[in-house]
Amino acid sequence: MRYQSQMVAKPYFIFALILLVGEILFGIAMGIQYLYGDFLFPAIPFNVLRMVHINLLIVLLLFGFMGATYYLIPEESERELWSPLLAKITFWVFAAAGVATILGYLFVPYSTLAEITFNELWPTMGREFLEQPTITKIGIVLVVLSYILNTTMTVLKGRKTVISTILLTGLFGLAFFFLFAFYVPDNLVMDKFFWWFVVHLWVEATWELILGALLAFVLIKTTGVDREHIDKWLYLIIAMTLISGLAGTGHHFFFIGTPGYWLWIGSIASAAEPIPFFLMILFAYNMAKNRRIQHDNKMALTWAKGTAVVGFLGAGVWGFMHTLAPVNFYTHGTQLTAAHGHLSFFGAYVMICFTLISYAMPILRGRLHGNGPKAQKVERISFWLMVIGMIGLTLALTVAGVIQIVLQRLPSSSEALSFMETQAEISMVYGIRLAFGLMVFAGLLTYFYSFFVKEEKVAA
Repeated sequence: MRYQSQMVAKPYFIFALILLVGEILFGIAMGIQYLYGDFLFPAIPFNVLRMVHINLLIVLLLFGFMGATYYLIPEESERELWSPLLAKITFWVFAAAGVATILGYLFVPYSTLAEITFNELWPTMGREFLEQPTITKIGIVLVVLSYILNTTMTVLKGRKTVISTILLTGLFGLAFFFLFAFYVPDNLVMDKFFWWFVVHLWVEATWELILGALLAFVLIKTTGVDREHIDKWLYLIIAMTLISGLAGTGHHFFFIGTPGYWLWIGSIASAAEPIPFFLMILFAYNMAKNRRIQHDNKMALTWAKGTAVVGFLGAGVWGFMHTLAPVNFYTHGTQLTAAHGHLSFFGAYVMICFTLISYAMPILRGRLHGNGPKAQKVERISFWLMVIGMIGLTLALTVAGVIQIVLQRLPSSSEALSFMETQAEISMVYGIRLAFGLMVFAGLLTYFYSFFVKEEKVAA
């Protein structure tokens, strides 16, 4: 570890992994409720499980990004972090606010939660993915601003690189677009229009810049390829991300009451959205092929390549599957959407967090050359358990979505099955989905086990 302040990344990584445990467990509970509707009811109804499941995902990714940034930026800037103390305070404030909010979801009726957090003074609650109380949203803004301040000051006082510049651009975009969470128009169409300015432009624009910067950093460290070569690839990927991602917001405006020209803009722009993810595959494998060093931490490179491939499958292939307006007319809101969401979030964002944790955590624990062969072997098993489990879960949801479309969406109104009748027809597929979800969780537990594997001592 070149800079002592990089140690502040460690609690962020650990807490992100703890939140991932909770996120998957709540997802498994939802999978059980799909099969047995009264499971945990009325203690934790399905809508609360779903709310916690998704909010945990968002928060754990933010913790992962923050930890990765605090590890990466000192090395990129060639100086200590501007304020390690601010990073530590930010961690505890964000962790406390996040835990309190999740406990509020679980133990306080949502209407009561809105009342006791003074939502009537500035109403922002009640919208999907943005269910957080207004005071929590304000807390998120303060946390992100302190995060950006710390990162920006470190970069300004040190070396400037393409990686740090792109990372900062993503962070400023993350902060700016979250401000739309505070704007809730009375008109439902306008509400949905600006709601996507947070949900889409985080996930399919600014977060992708962060992803590209983090991926490039790990590839430089594990392959030894010239920075100039990686920078050229990074510029191309980010340019395509911004061009397709910004205009691609239009694929959410198809059927919410917006003008018809969004059918064309959304379809054409969204058709280009798989391109940056495909470029990431070429990027990762090209760097691995032209490597100049054989880094001891082989699993960090495996996670990096896995991020590119699974991210392309989830965001690119499964995204394109139902992004064109004539197709989306039938697929919107079906389990096909859930299939795309699960694989894209896991491939693009959860796996890049694993990439940074796999690379940085051994160093933070004093293992300068990475984990030993035995630990990496266990980690490789965990990698494949999680990847195969998530792909299997995605395929199950895809089958469920296709059946849902055939039985409920395609037939005429007189012949189409009702929603609940359709759900009954695909219950067996939900069972398969649950089994693969359990495999993902087993993979995560195996990953934790790899932290404690002891290497055999080599005789002198």
